[in-house]
Amino acid sequence: MARRGKKKGRPVSGWVVLDKPVGMGSTEAVSKIKWLFQAEKAGHAGTLDPLASGMLPIALGEATKTVPYVQDGAKVYRFTVAWGEERSTDDLEGPVTNSSDRRPAEAEVRALLPKYTGVIMQTPPQFSAVKIAGERAYDLARDGGTVDIPAREIEIGRLDIVEHGVDRTVFEVECGKGTYVRSLARDMGRDLGCFGHISELRRVEVEPFTADDFVTVAELEAARFGGKTDENSDEEAEV
Repeated sequence: MARRGKKKGRPVSGWVVLDKPVGMGSTEAVSKIKWLFQAEKAGHAGTLDPLASGMLPIALGEATKTVPYVQDGAKVYRFTVAWGEERSTDDLEGPVTNSSDRRPAEAEVRALLPKYTGVIMQTPPQFSAVKIAGERAYDLARDGGTVDIPAREIEIGRLDIVEHGVDRTVFEVECGKGTYVRSLARDMGRDLGCFGHISELRRVEVEPFTADDFVTVAELEAARFGGKTDENSDEEAEV
């Protein structure tokens, strides 16, 4: 009888509610946490773009079986919309595709909020992970084509203005699975006749977790290496 190969890593199970920094991809974050805990397996409960920061719940070991339940939970984002430019990626990364000198008054923005609250139809961004005929939309968009992405039903529990300025507005939104905040910025900009894109995005909650559960990579490294952050350190502590 063939012998089963020895599993790599420790049989550690649980959730790590990571405060992901800007510039780190979700896959990179999972790999980092898996390595720090020396876990057998790991997975996250909802992609967070590299340009976004905030809550990325990462499941370890047996907790990976509960990932679908967390993915279905409500999420809260705080985001800034920069008015006057629409970009190909609907965030700071892509080139400008439309522009306007017009800037919306706070009253105009506030009057628009009910339209984007409740069950609505939303078209995902051109640069998104949505599959079109078996291919990711972002792969098709990178080839230079315009991707025909069908609108889909999403639910927004609330959408509030946190702060309004001449060139930007800060919002907080509570939304369900499948919502693209970048699309929200794009669509509001078009409705207001001034265009808009996301200039800052932070996820602050993923049900059932809250900001009280946050932990950073630096804190986990300090716990493992006793204050050191050198991955080559021989000193190892339980986390």
